[in-house]
Amino acid sequence: MMFIRPVAHKDLDGLMNLARSAGVGLTSLPVNEERLSRRIARSVLSFAGELDKADQGYVFVMEDGATGAIAGICALEAAVGLKEPWYNYRVGTIVHASEELGVYSRHDTLFLSNDHTGYSELCTLFLHPDYRANRNGGLLSKSRFLFLAQFPQLFGKLVVAEMRGVSDEAGRSPFWEGLGRHFFSIDFAHADYLTGVGQKAFVAELMPKHPVYIDFLPPEAQAVIGQTHENTRPAVAMLESEGFRYEGYVDIFDAGPTVQTYTSEIRAVKESSVAAARLADPLPEGDKNFYLVSNDSLAGFRAILAETLAPTHEILLTPEQAQALNVEEGGHLRCVALYPKENA
Repeated sequence: MMFIRPVAHKDLDGLMNLARSAGVGLTSLPVNEERLSRRIARSVLSFAGELDKADQGYVFVMEDGATGAIAGICALEAAVGLKEPWYNYRVGTIVHASEELGVYSRHDTLFLSNDHTGYSELCTLFLHPDYRANRNGGLLSKSRFLFLAQFPQLFGKLVVAEMRGVSDEAGRSPFWEGLGRHFFSIDFAHADYLTGVGQKAFVAELMPKHPVYIDFLPPEAQAVIGQTHENTRPAVAMLESEGFRYEGYVDIFDAGPTVQTYTSEIRAVKESSVAAARLADPLPEGDKNFYLVSNDSLAGFRAILAETLAPTHEILLTPEQAQALNVEEGGHLRCVALYPKENA
Protein backbone atom coordinates (compact mmCIF):
# COMPACT_ATOMS: atom_id res chain seq x y z
CA MET A 1 0.00 0.00 0.00
CA MET A 2 1.17 3.51 -0.85
CA PHE A 3 0.91 6.20 1.81
CA ILE A 4 1.90 9.83 2.32
CA ARG A 5 3.91 10.98 5.34
CA PRO A 6 6.20 13.86 6.36
CA VAL A 7 9.75 13.62 5.08
CA ALA A 8 12.38 12.40 7.56
CA HIS A 9 16.17 12.62 7.75
CA LYS A 10 16.41 8.97 6.70
CA ASP A 11 14.88 9.84 3.31
CA LEU A 12 17.90 11.71 1.91
CA ASP A 13 19.08 8.87 -0.34
CA GLY A 14 15.54 8.37 -1.62
CA LEU A 15 15.19 12.06 -2.45
CA MET A 16 18.52 12.08 -4.27
CA ASN A 17 17.29 9.20 -6.43
CA LEU A 18 14.10 11.13 -7.20
CA ALA A 19 16.08 14.27 -8.05
CA ARG A 20 18.26 12.35 -10.52
CA SER A 21 15.18 11.08 -12.36
CA ALA A 22 13.37 14.47 -12.36
CA GLY A 23 15.61 16.20 -14.91
CA VAL A 24 15.72 19.94 -15.64
CA GLY A 25 12.82 22.15 -14.60
CA LEU A 26 12.05 21.08 -11.02
CA THR A 27 14.07 23.76 -9.24
CA SER A 28 12.98 22.73 -5.75
CA LEU A 29 14.37 19.19 -6.16
CA PRO A 30 17.99 19.77 -7.17
CA VAL A 31 20.57 16.99 -7.35
CA ASN A 32 22.38 18.55 -4.41
CA GLU A 33 22.78 16.56 -1.19
CA GLU A 34 23.53 19.57 1.00
CA ARG A 35 20.52 21.52 -0.25
CA LEU A 36 18.17 18.54 0.15
CA SER A 37 19.52 17.87 3.64
CA ARG A 38 18.75 21.45 4.65
CA ARG A 39 15.29 21.20 3.16
CA ILE A 40 14.56 18.00 5.07
CA ALA A 41 15.77 19.61 8.31
CA ARG A 42 13.56 22.66 7.69
CA SER A 43 10.54 20.45 7.06
CA VAL A 44 11.16 18.42 10.22
CA LEU A 45 11.28 21.65 12.25
CA SER A 46 8.13 22.92 10.53
CA PHE A 47 6.14 19.81 11.41
CA ALA A 48 7.45 20.13 14.97
CA GLY A 49 6.08 23.69 15.16
CA GLU A 50 9.51 25.20 15.80
CA LEU A 51 9.65 27.75 12.96
CA ASP A 52 7.93 31.05 12.23
CA LYS A 53 5.46 31.10 9.32
CA ALA A 54 7.96 32.91 7.10
CA ASP A 55 10.31 29.93 7.41
CA GLN A 56 7.85 27.04 7.31
CA GLY A 57 7.97 24.50 4.51
CA TYR A 58 6.24 21.12 4.68
CA VAL A 59 7.67 18.29 2.60
CA PHE A 60 5.81 15.00 2.14
CA VAL A 61 6.96 11.74 0.61
CA MET A 62 5.04 8.83 -0.84
CA GLU A 63 6.32 5.58 0.60
CA ASP A 64 5.79 2.14 -0.86
CA GLY A 65 4.56 0.21 2.15
CA ALA A 66 5.72 -3.09 0.66
CA THR A 67 9.34 -2.09 -0.01
CA GLY A 68 9.93 1.12 1.93
CA ALA A 69 11.01 2.88 -1.28
CA ILE A 70 10.38 6.60 -1.70
CA ALA A 71 8.12 6.79 -4.73
CA GLY A 72 7.37 10.50 -4.84
CA ILE A 73 7.57 13.90 -3.19
CA CYS A 74 5.31 16.90 -2.79
CA ALA A 75 5.47 20.01 -0.62
CA LEU A 76 3.70 23.06 0.73
CA GLU A 77 5.32 26.42 1.43
CA ALA A 78 3.45 28.30 4.15
CA ALA A 79 4.24 31.79 2.82
CA VAL A 80 6.50 32.57 -0.15
CA GLY A 81 8.65 35.64 -0.53
CA LEU A 82 8.90 36.68 3.11
CA LYS A 83 12.56 35.70 3.47
CA GLU A 84 13.71 35.29 -0.15
CA PRO A 85 12.17 37.29 -3.04
CA TRP A 86 9.66 35.28 -5.05
CA TYR A 87 9.76 36.53 -8.62
CA ASN A 88 7.51 36.00 -11.59
CA TYR A 89 6.34 37.91 -14.64
CA ARG A 90 2.88 39.42 -14.80
CA VAL A 91 1.57 39.48 -18.36
CA GLY A 92 0.04 42.92 -18.82
CA THR A 93 -0.78 45.54 -21.41
CA ILE A 94 0.67 48.91 -22.31
CA VAL A 95 -1.31 51.27 -24.55
CA HIS A 96 0.32 53.80 -26.86
CA ALA A 97 -2.08 56.41 -28.18
CA SER A 98 -1.91 59.76 -29.93
CA GLU A 99 -5.16 61.56 -30.68
CA GLU A 100 -3.33 64.03 -32.90
CA LEU A 101 -1.87 61.28 -35.10
CA GLY A 102 -4.89 58.99 -34.81
CA VAL A 103 -2.71 56.18 -33.47
CA TYR A 104 -3.85 53.66 -30.86
CA SER A 105 -1.98 50.45 -30.17
CA ARG A 106 -1.96 47.84 -27.42
CA HIS A 107 1.12 45.84 -26.57
CA ASP A 108 1.40 42.74 -24.37
CA THR A 109 4.20 43.12 -21.86
CA LEU A 110 5.99 41.28 -19.07
CA PHE A 111 6.32 43.04 -15.70
CA LEU A 112 8.77 41.70 -13.10
CA SER A 113 6.57 41.05 -10.07
CA ASN A 114 6.54 40.04 -6.41
CA ASP A 115 2.73 40.06 -6.30
CA HIS A 116 2.44 36.63 -4.68
CA THR A 117 4.47 37.49 -1.60
CA GLY A 118 2.81 35.91 1.44
CA TYR A 119 0.79 33.37 -0.57
CA SER A 120 1.09 29.67 0.18
CA GLU A 121 2.54 27.47 -2.54
CA LEU A 122 2.08 23.95 -3.84
CA CYS A 123 5.51 22.84 -4.99
CA THR A 124 7.99 20.03 -5.61
CA LEU A 125 5.51 17.55 -7.03
CA PHE A 126 7.31 14.60 -8.57
CA LEU A 127 6.36 10.94 -8.88
CA HIS A 128 8.94 8.40 -9.96
CA PRO A 129 8.10 6.97 -13.42
CA ASP A 130 7.91 3.43 -12.01
CA TYR A 131 4.96 4.44 -9.83
CA ARG A 132 2.86 6.41 -12.33
CA ALA A 133 -0.11 4.09 -12.12
CA ASN A 134 -2.98 3.10 -9.83
CA ARG A 135 -3.99 6.73 -9.13
CA ASN A 136 -0.74 7.34 -7.26
CA GLY A 137 -0.41 10.77 -8.85
CA GLY A 138 -3.78 11.87 -7.51
CA LEU A 139 -2.91 10.66 -4.03
CA LEU A 140 0.49 12.36 -4.05
CA SER A 141 -0.77 15.74 -5.23
CA LYS A 142 -4.17 15.97 -3.54
CA SER A 143 -3.05 14.70 -0.14
CA ARG A 144 -1.79 18.24 0.42
CA PHE A 145 -5.36 19.54 0.20
CA LEU A 146 -6.37 17.43 3.18
CA PHE A 147 -3.42 18.89 5.09
CA LEU A 148 -4.53 22.41 4.11
CA ALA A 149 -8.07 21.62 5.23
CA GLN A 150 -6.94 20.15 8.54
CA PHE A 151 -4.47 22.92 9.43
CA PRO A 152 -5.72 26.15 7.77
CA GLN A 153 -4.07 28.31 10.43
CA LEU A 154 -0.66 27.39 9.04
CA PHE A 155 -1.31 28.77 5.56
CA GLY A 156 -2.42 31.86 3.65
CA LYS A 157 -5.79 32.69 2.14
CA LEU A 158 -4.49 32.07 -1.38
CA VAL A 159 -2.46 29.21 -2.80
CA VAL A 160 -0.33 29.28 -5.95
CA ALA A 161 1.44 26.62 -8.00
CA GLU A 162 4.15 27.19 -10.61
CA MET A 163 3.82 24.88 -13.59
CA ARG A 164 6.85 23.73 -15.56
CA GLY A 165 7.23 25.61 -18.82
CA VAL A 166 8.14 24.35 -22.28
CA SER A 167 11.63 22.95 -22.83
CA ASP A 168 13.01 20.28 -25.15
CA GLU A 169 14.61 16.94 -24.29
CA ALA A 170 18.00 18.64 -23.89
CA GLY A 171 16.55 21.10 -21.38
CA ARG A 172 16.58 24.04 -23.82
CA SER A 173 13.87 26.64 -23.12
CA PRO A 174 12.71 28.81 -26.06
CA PHE A 175 11.69 31.58 -23.66
CA TRP A 176 15.06 31.56 -21.93
CA GLU A 177 16.90 31.65 -25.23
CA GLY A 178 14.76 34.58 -26.37
CA LEU A 179 15.00 36.66 -23.18
CA GLY A 180 16.92 35.39 -20.17
CA ARG A 181 20.14 34.50 -21.97
CA HIS A 182 20.60 38.14 -23.04
CA PHE A 183 20.85 39.18 -19.39
CA PHE A 184 22.48 36.15 -17.75
CA SER A 185 24.79 34.65 -20.41
CA ILE A 186 24.35 31.17 -18.91
CA ASP A 187 22.34 28.12 -19.94
CA PHE A 188 18.77 27.69 -18.78
CA ALA A 189 19.64 24.49 -16.89
CA HIS A 190 22.36 26.33 -14.95
CA ALA A 191 20.09 29.26 -14.03
CA ASP A 192 17.36 26.80 -13.10
CA TYR A 193 19.78 24.93 -10.86
CA LEU A 194 21.02 28.10 -9.14
CA THR A 195 17.51 29.11 -8.11
CA GLY A 196 16.92 25.57 -6.88
CA VAL A 197 19.90 25.72 -4.55
CA GLY A 198 18.86 29.09 -3.16
CA GLN A 199 21.06 31.50 -5.12
CA LYS A 200 18.32 33.91 -6.18
CA ALA A 201 19.99 37.27 -5.65
CA PHE A 202 21.28 37.32 -9.22
CA VAL A 203 17.69 37.43 -10.48
CA ALA A 204 17.08 40.88 -9.02
CA GLU A 205 20.56 42.04 -9.99
CA LEU A 206 20.40 41.04 -13.64
CA MET A 207 16.78 40.91 -14.82
CA PRO A 208 15.44 43.99 -16.64
CA LYS A 209 13.55 46.30 -14.28
CA HIS A 210 11.33 47.80 -16.98
CA PRO A 211 8.44 46.11 -18.82
CA VAL A 212 9.49 43.74 -21.60
CA TYR A 213 7.51 44.09 -24.83
CA ILE A 214 6.49 40.59 -25.88
CA ASP A 215 6.42 41.71 -29.54
CA PHE A 216 10.21 42.16 -29.36
CA LEU A 217 10.81 38.52 -28.44
CA PRO A 218 11.44 35.81 -31.06
CA PRO A 219 8.27 34.00 -32.22
CA GLU A 220 9.47 30.79 -30.53
CA ALA A 221 9.66 32.58 -27.17
CA GLN A 222 6.31 34.32 -27.63
CA ALA A 223 4.61 31.01 -28.44
CA VAL A 224 5.46 29.35 -25.10
CA ILE A 225 4.45 32.14 -22.71
CA GLY A 226 1.91 30.65 -20.31
CA GLN A 227 2.29 27.20 -21.89
CA THR A 228 2.96 24.04 -19.89
CA HIS A 229 5.55 21.33 -20.46
CA GLU A 230 3.98 18.26 -22.04
CA ASN A 231 4.80 16.10 -18.99
CA THR A 232 3.13 18.61 -16.66
CA ARG A 233 -0.20 18.95 -18.46
CA PRO A 234 -1.93 16.25 -16.39
CA ALA A 235 -0.93 18.12 -13.22
CA VAL A 236 -2.38 21.35 -14.60
CA ALA A 237 -5.63 19.62 -15.54
CA MET A 238 -5.88 18.18 -12.04
CA LEU A 239 -5.37 21.57 -10.41
CA GLU A 240 -7.93 23.17 -12.72
CA SER A 241 -10.46 20.52 -11.72
CA GLU A 242 -9.81 21.56 -8.11
CA GLY A 243 -10.50 25.23 -8.81
CA PHE A 244 -7.08 26.65 -9.73
CA ARG A 245 -6.90 29.18 -12.57
CA TYR A 246 -4.21 30.91 -14.64
CA GLU A 247 -4.32 34.63 -13.85
CA GLY A 248 -1.59 35.93 -16.14
CA TYR A 249 1.56 35.18 -14.12
CA VAL A 250 4.44 33.17 -15.61
CA ASP A 251 7.86 31.92 -14.52
CA ILE A 252 10.75 34.29 -15.24
CA PHE A 253 12.93 31.53 -16.71
CA ASP A 254 10.72 29.26 -18.84
CA ALA A 255 7.42 31.27 -18.87
CA GLY A 256 5.44 28.35 -17.46
CA PRO A 257 2.07 29.42 -16.01
CA THR A 258 1.38 30.07 -12.34
CA VAL A 259 -2.10 28.97 -11.27
CA GLN A 260 -3.84 30.13 -8.11
CA THR A 261 -7.02 30.09 -6.04
CA TYR A 262 -8.37 30.88 -2.60
CA THR A 263 -7.46 28.10 -0.17
CA SER A 264 -11.06 27.76 1.01
CA GLU A 265 -12.25 27.36 -2.60
CA ILE A 266 -10.11 24.32 -3.44
CA ARG A 267 -12.61 21.57 -4.18
CA ALA A 268 -10.95 18.96 -1.97
CA VAL A 269 -10.64 21.46 0.89
CA LYS A 270 -14.22 22.69 0.59
CA GLU A 271 -15.79 19.24 0.25
CA SER A 272 -13.65 17.38 2.80
CA SER A 273 -15.34 16.17 5.96
CA VAL A 274 -14.39 14.62 9.28
CA ALA A 275 -15.39 11.04 10.03
CA ALA A 276 -14.57 8.32 12.53
CA ALA A 277 -12.62 5.23 11.52
CA ARG A 278 -14.58 1.98 11.51
CA LEU A 279 -12.68 -1.21 10.75
CA ALA A 280 -14.09 -3.94 8.54
CA ASP A 281 -12.39 -7.04 7.17
CA PRO A 282 -13.41 -7.51 4.45
CA LEU A 283 -15.26 -4.36 3.44
CA PRO A 284 -18.98 -4.99 2.89
CA GLU A 285 -20.45 -5.12 -0.60
CA GLY A 286 -21.81 -1.90 -2.03
CA ASP A 287 -21.18 1.02 -4.36
CA LYS A 288 -17.56 1.91 -3.64
CA ASN A 289 -15.55 4.91 -4.76
CA PHE A 290 -12.02 6.25 -4.29
CA TYR A 291 -11.48 8.55 -1.31
CA LEU A 292 -8.49 10.45 -0.01
CA VAL A 293 -8.25 9.77 3.71
CA SER A 294 -5.88 11.32 6.26
CA ASN A 295 -5.48 11.31 10.00
CA ASP A 296 -5.64 14.53 12.03
CA SER A 297 -2.05 14.51 13.28
CA LEU A 298 0.43 17.27 12.37
CA ALA A 299 3.84 15.70 12.93
CA GLY A 300 2.42 12.22 12.37
CA PHE A 301 0.36 13.10 9.28
CA ARG A 302 -0.58 10.15 7.08
CA ALA A 303 -2.76 9.95 3.97
CA ILE A 304 -3.87 7.08 1.77
CA LEU A 305 -6.21 6.38 -1.11
CA ALA A 306 -9.03 4.05 -0.09
CA GLU A 307 -11.63 2.39 -2.28
CA THR A 308 -14.56 2.21 0.10
CA LEU A 309 -18.19 3.10 0.67
CA ALA A 310 -19.21 6.75 0.81
CA PRO A 311 -18.40 8.11 4.28
CA THR A 312 -21.07 9.49 6.57
CA HIS A 313 -20.11 10.12 10.19
CA GLU A 314 -17.94 7.02 9.79
CA ILE A 315 -15.64 5.72 7.08
CA LEU A 316 -15.03 2.02 6.59
CA LEU A 317 -11.39 0.94 6.37
CA THR A 318 -9.55 -2.35 6.32
CA PRO A 319 -7.10 -3.04 9.17
CA GLU A 320 -4.23 -2.55 6.69
CA GLN A 321 -5.51 0.91 5.74
CA ALA A 322 -5.98 1.88 9.38
CA GLN A 323 -2.42 0.77 10.13
CA ALA A 324 -1.07 2.88 7.27
CA LEU A 325 -2.91 5.88 8.75
CA ASN A 326 -1.73 5.13 12.30
CA VAL A 327 -5.33 5.25 13.48
CA GLU A 328 -7.43 2.95 15.65
CA GLU A 329 -11.14 2.20 15.67
CA GLY A 330 -13.03 5.44 16.30
CA GLY A 331 -10.05 7.67 15.46
CA HIS A 332 -10.69 10.99 13.74
CA LEU A 333 -10.08 11.12 9.99
CA ARG A 334 -10.54 13.65 7.21
CA CYS A 335 -11.76 12.39 3.84
CA VAL A 336 -12.88 13.59 0.43
CA ALA A 337 -13.67 11.98 -2.93
CA LEU A 338 -10.57 11.70 -5.11
CA TYR A 339 -12.34 13.22 -8.10
CA PRO A 340 -14.95 15.96 -8.51
CA LYS A 341 -18.42 14.50 -8.90
CA GLU A 342 -18.59 15.15 -12.65
CA ASN A 343 -15.32 13.18 -13.11
CA ALA A 344 -16.05 10.35 -10.69
